[in-house]
Amino acid sequence: MELNDWIKNNTIHHSQFWDIKKLVEEKEKQGLKISLCLPTLNEEKTIGKEIVMFKSELMDRYPLLDEIAVIDSGSTDNTREIAATFGADVHLSAEILPQYGEKKGKGENLWKAVYELTGDIIVYVDADIKNIHPRFAYGLVAPLIYRPEVHYVKAFYDRPLAFSQGVRPSGGGRVTEILVRPLFSLFFPDLTGLIQPLSGEYAVRREVLDQIPFPIGYGVETSHLIDVYEKWGMKAIAQVDLDQRVHRNQETRDLGKMAFGILRAFLFRAEALGVIGDLPELNTLLRQFQVNDESFEQIAYEIVEEERPPMIDIPEYREKFGIEK
Repeated sequence: MELNDWIKNNTIHHSQFWDIKKLVEEKEKQGLKISLCLPTLNEEKTIGKEIVMFKSELMDRYPLLDEIAVIDSGSTDNTREIAATFGADVHLSAEILPQYGEKKGKGENLWKAVYELTGDIIVYVDADIKNIHPRFAYGLVAPLIYRPEVHYVKAFYDRPLAFSQGVRPSGGGRVTEILVRPLFSLFFPDLTGLIQPLSGEYAVRREVLDQIPFPIGYGVETSHLIDVYEKWGMKAIAQVDLDQRVHRNQETRDLGKMAFGILRAFLFRAEALGVIGDLPELNTLLRQFQVNDESFEQIAYEIVEEERPPMIDIPEYREKFGIEK
């Protein structure tokens, strides 16, 4: 599929799926079960509102979601208590498959969710969205219900807006435009069709999620896109315009840590696929500076980006879901 054709055919606006009743009817006709996963770490300010909205609109009013689960990294605030109070299933990541050890990172939560949740489709939504709306779930799930060839649906939020001076360019966040888009342009040009490859909202079929590895940290979204593209092609990927997303912005220093982890994950994936040659042993330390009383102090952060194997390789997973290897 040519990239321009993919952008035209597989870039969709959420308003096409306004008829949630029809969506539920098609879901039930196919016998699908849909799970919503909210990965959390200290999200007490926004988690309650998200759960109330999704439960009231997409479980009680329209039975699109079959379960809403919080997978928590070990919050030190009231995230888990609030989530439980408002009716979500709450799981501590460390207590899921504990025999495989505890690792910290969002990707770890997403991986554990594949085991813990039971849906044929899992939709991931970040827990820090201030303007939460049902479209953040139904807009991503709908292409998987209506189009069997689509396996992985990614959200994006910016839209080109017409001004008197012309059109404002649309794109992803800072790390996307400075790091990920240049890398994709060099090594995986088809993936440049994704407007926001690092968005935290996406819906995926179980039979895709359980066949790909999960970096435990910042690199999980980039790694997933590369693996889905390599295994199933661009025709299996779609992106949905969800209009606006309001959330907290990160400091540039924190974006540096994110970029470091993404770059490590990207290089490992490119090496494994033979896109680049053998890598030397990569440093795990990111060094940044801060000013301290007119002197410059260097601080080193260790960012490893370990990887969890495909869930299909975990015996407990195959036993739980009755999968013969």
